[in-house]
Amino acid sequence: MIRGLTKAGLGDVGNAEQYIALAAKYGFGAVDIDMGSLTKGRSVEEAAALLRSHGVVLGAIGLTVQWRTTEEEFLAGLPALAEQAAIARQLGCTACTTYILPSTDEPAAPFMASAVRRLRLCAQILGAYGIRLGLEFVGPHHLRTRWKHPFIWTMADTLEMVAAIGEPNVGLLLDCYHWYTNGLTTEDIARLRPEQIVHVHVNDAPDVPVEEALDNGRLIAGEGVIDLVGFLKALKQTGYAGAVAQEVLTQQPPQEPAEERVRRTAAQYDRLFAEAGI
Repeated sequence: MIRGLTKAGLGDVGNAEQYIALAAKYGFGAVDIDMGSLTKGRSVEEAAALLRSHGVVLGAIGLTVQWRTTEEEFLAGLPALAEQAAIARQLGCTACTTYILPSTDEPAAPFMASAVRRLRLCAQILGAYGIRLGLEFVGPHHLRTRWKHPFIWTMADTLEMVAAIGEPNVGLLLDCYHWYTNGLTTEDIARLRPEQIVHVHVNDAPDVPVEEALDNGRLIAGEGVIDLVGFLKALKQTGYAGAVAQEVLTQQPPQEPAEERVRRTAAQYDRLFAEAGI
């Protein structure tokens, strides 16, 4: 597995080059970054050279198509998706991700039907460029009733959605926070096949009742109560070999410098990966 970073919860990491250099300095081999910032002011070849010069790969890009809103907005975003996929392919990226909120203001049945149809089309476009689509289920309890109608928040239901989409390049974005807030076990992870996991996020939870864990109340991986050693051991058991990227959503920007956050993350990764035998 590749140690990875997202910008979430780090504070001001500077521009794309500074972010990539900071990740490499502390031993991270992958970064999640939006294509716009990576290619701003540089060609695809120059972006690829920047990554190579630091020994860093692209972990995943985000799905920018508006699949949750109107049909017009969805269709308008498809040409840009094809362009982004082509660039990502040239940069060696093989993962694109999106999240599924656990409730919606739309009636659930028609929303599910349109979501499956739209995500299938996105997966087909991405698949033409050798890119996989990872769907992230979202577990925190407060979001399950945030909007009018309950939707999907379990891993099992998300896997059913993957099956309904029916494209071979669709799987899970597995985030330990959502695994934890769903009350899942390491056995639930170990039963997965490696091809069912597209990308992985890690972070940690404060010592509060699980029902009170807020989506934007996360901690640096290894500094909370989630069994991350068990999580990583189970991932290893599946045969997953992709990026494990820290994503820490917080209510307020961190007060400490970004480099200190990255240093703390790297130290915890060293400990957690060693204890998990990775």
